Amino acid sequence: MRRKLVAGNWKMNGGLASNARLLDRLAGEWTAAEPRTLAVCVPFPYLAQAQAALTGTSVRWGAQDVSEHAAGAFTGEVAAGMLVEFGCRYAIVGHSERRQLHGESDAIVGAKARAAHAAGLTPIACVGETLAEREHDATAAVVARQLAAVIDALGDNVRDAVVAYEPVWAIGTGRTAAPAEAQVVHAALRAQLASVGAVEVSILYGGSVKAANAAMLFAMPDIDGALVGGASLDAGEFLAIGRA
Repeated sequence: MRRKLVAGNWKMNGGLASNARLLDRLAGEWTAAEPRTLAVCVPFPYLAQAQAALTGTSVRWGAQDVSEHAAGAFTGEVAAGMLVEFGCRYAIVGHSERRQLHGESDAIVGAKARAAHAAGLTPIACVGETLAEREHDATAAVVARQLAAVIDALGDNVRDAVVAYEPVWAIGTGRTAAPAEAQVVHAALRAQLASVGAVEVSILYGGSVKAANAAMLFAMPDIDGALVGGASLDAGEFLAIGRA
């Protein structure tokens, strides 16, 4: 059975006091009886705070990136084994901001997914097209290529991953793919995963997800949840998305 997941990506936001208020509310209100798994992917410095606030609750946590290397002379990088020591369950890999701002290639994203899985984390592998690629009808080819790199890197272990379709043109812009449009891409990704025996992999949608549009997105047959950006910094909004 496909796992239903709503994961928050705080990006480079937060502070000890505001984090405490947000995490305490999530921990206090989200229970095991809820319809989906709820998780927050926080900046590296706040992993200890998330671990302290969420241990023993129904809310999981993870990181927004991970190194493809297990250890060594890689200044500024954070290894998957280090994340595990802070109780992380997830690591986002291949977010469009990492691809665009830090030049991460498909091969690097695949290597990061492999490193995360090897340490016992669930990689949340992001795929998505830019506006220019969309306007040139290249969406299917772009996301297929990006997912293929993750499949190649993980092999049979791709069954343990999560995929997030995040159209780059919808991230932080207030624009959201129409549910039917998102479903077309999700269905193609599902077929690609099914071709390697991984039909049960959860596929999330990300891109200006809010409580107001979450229910319509989640009603689509191949959308299993969401990777939520800015809305995950508002406890009430994030909880509403999780329950949509």
